[in-house]
Amino acid sequence: MDAVRRFFSDQAINSGRILLLFIINFIALVRLNLNLALVSVALVPVVVGVSMIFFKKISDAYEAYQQEDAILSTTLQENLSGIRVVKAFSRQEYERNKFEKTNAEKFKRGRKLLVMNAIFWPSTDLLCVAQLLLGIFIGAGMAIRGEISIGTFMAYTGVVGWIIWPMRNLGRLIVDISSGIVSYSRVMDMIKEEREPLEIGDVAPVEGVRGEIVFNDVCFEYEKDHPVLKNVSFSCQPGQVVALLGSTGSGKTSLVNLLPRFYDVISGNILLDGIDLRRYPRHYLREQIGIVDQEPFLFSRTIRENIAYGVGKNVGQEEVEKAAMVAAIHDSIMTFPEGYHTLVGERGVTLSGGQKQRTAVARTLLRQPHILILDDSTSAVDMETEAEMRQALADLMKDRTTFIIAHRLQSVMSADLILVFDQGQIVQRGTHDSLLAEEGFYKQIFEIQTRIETELKKEMDCV
Repeated sequence: MDAVRRFFSDQAINSGRILLLFIINFIALVRLNLNLALVSVALVPVVVGVSMIFFKKISDAYEAYQQEDAILSTTLQENLSGIRVVKAFSRQEYERNKFEKTNAEKFKRGRKLLVMNAIFWPSTDLLCVAQLLLGIFIGAGMAIRGEISIGTFMAYTGVVGWIIWPMRNLGRLIVDISSGIVSYSRVMDMIKEEREPLEIGDVAPVEGVRGEIVFNDVCFEYEKDHPVLKNVSFSCQPGQVVALLGSTGSGKTSLVNLLPRFYDVISGNILLDGIDLRRYPRHYLREQIGIVDQEPFLFSRTIRENIAYGVGKNVGQEEVEKAAMVAAIHDSIMTFPEGYHTLVGERGVTLSGGQKQRTAVARTLLRQPHILILDDSTSAVDMETEAEMRQALADLMKDRTTFIIAHRLQSVMSADLILVFDQGQIVQRGTHDSLLAEEGFYKQIFEIQTRIETELKKEMDCV
């Protein structure tokens, strides 16, 4: 962006100045003597030709330099943001060497770019000086032979410099355009990225949605011919809790991401209150849905601002604290010297993993959504805190359709419908009791977790 700004603020103006000076002074030379005027611009095609040759080479070199600069910036950003991980694994030397290697590559490409410029500038300067000397030499010969007067020759020597200067800068302008074009193309690549379409939609109930959701043979894929969800069909009534279980990569998070239309289905359809999900405006649909992601993101603002992010600054402190209490984070917040006005560092670095997750839960609960999506929202908290959050969330989930993704079965045992996923398909469905009565993935996980908890309890009793 800075390169584009400099191009338009400097070179765009210079191009007009160069063109104007060249035209005016060439006309003046023509009026003095046509032959001298033609001699004075004889090397212009050569200068332009050399500039065009360097234009392509410098464009490629500058693009390579910009790409390496982006890689170096990313490496540095990762090292700074992940400094604790680097120190924890004693990888300082590895990261330092990686940075040095990337920095050396950037230096190599930058030096190549400078060498090209160092060759180009003197070359065009020599051509321009040769043009000036050629014009003066021929003009002096014409004056000696009496073909032009001494006054005409003196006028020529005064004007010819103003022809050479635009010619000299024309070559530099052509090369500078290369860096401007490369930078502009990089900016346009970002702007031309496919955007989420702005949809008005033809359905937007004033009183909000009820929460009846039906999946009809839904298929979805991120890449062509690599399905993530295959013919998923199920339904839930308003206020019901649907739990999603399955191994990592089985399609659980992909399924809930279809509800706020972060992605659209490839085939099949999703009905919300009997209406195809694609008929709702995205903005309206997302206002009805509250999401707590598996990896919550907090902004570098106060804790209060993060909790109130979804509803704005006009929300009362009492409502913020109520949401924090439900999420079992209020007591932790009050231990900070500035309480709710404590500034959260970048990406929530001030808070622990569990505190970040509970703050994200409070942020979602404050919106009072009609549909809740809890994507493993209690994974970063201890079992005692999870029990508190589970009880609080149970009260809040009343009359709200809720989707829960969890790996601890205690979080899903009370769900109205449990769906077990494997490789993008539903392999089991039912309630906790019905799934325990049949052989399958759910019963295996339940037995494993029960055995682990029993062993832990025995160890704790021994201590």
